[in-house]
Amino acid sequence: MIRLDDVYKEYPRTGAALSGVSFELRKGEFCFLVGHSGAGKSTILRLIHMGDRPTRGEVRVSGYSSSRIRPREIAILRRKIGYVFQDFRLLQDRTAAANVAFAMEVTGVRPNVIRTKTGKLLAQVGLAAKAESLPTELSGGERQRVAIARALAHDPLVLLADEPTGNLDERATWAIFDLFRDINTLGTAVLLATHNLALVHKNPKFRVIEMDHGRIVFDSAADGGGSGVRRS
Repeated sequence: MIRLDDVYKEYPRTGAALSGVSFELRKGEFCFLVGHSGAGKSTILRLIHMGDRPTRGEVRVSGYSSSRIRPREIAILRRKIGYVFQDFRLLQDRTAAANVAFAMEVTGVRPNVIRTKTGKLLAQVGLAAKAESLPTELSGGERQRVAIARALAHDPLVLLADEPTGNLDERATWAIFDLFRDINTLGTAVLLATHNLALVHKNPKFRVIEMDHGRIVFDSAADGGGSGVRRS
């Protein structure tokens, strides 16, 4: 479903962000992407989302190639990819329901479908009672739940999450992680970039890819299975 083949990414001012990265994320898989700040985690997510292109190598997502995809096809592909950010990125002047609905409005979904699906998505993330609340009236964990509901608006094949619990306290962190796990159980692949190794160590059945200075230094799928980060 997602494949990176010998991917390099260099930026004019900061130099190499990725060097020879190769891995495949299978349909329905849950994978932690770990590593220090600047290790290349966010760059990988941007390349998968086709928000950036590799300097060398190829990124393939659901049949689309980074070397051949056309601008109009990127919009089509992104409907198959949910993206959740650390800072939520909600529209501050719109309610929780309106934030979720907006993701469907911009792609021309029929209003009656939007209303029904918005309600179902907010119920799925446990926020049916907060549908008419503005982001400023919600806790950090609740705002992230709205962002997750929005990311699920088009029934994505994969959910990309870039430090989704980075701004949350411990209780909210675990609640949000449980939600990602539930979403994965329903068949959506999850690629979760995180600094929080407690999430990794307490969920040993999930795959772990560890990054360091733009390279993969550990992949539990290639290490005979089992979770956990590289041991020094």
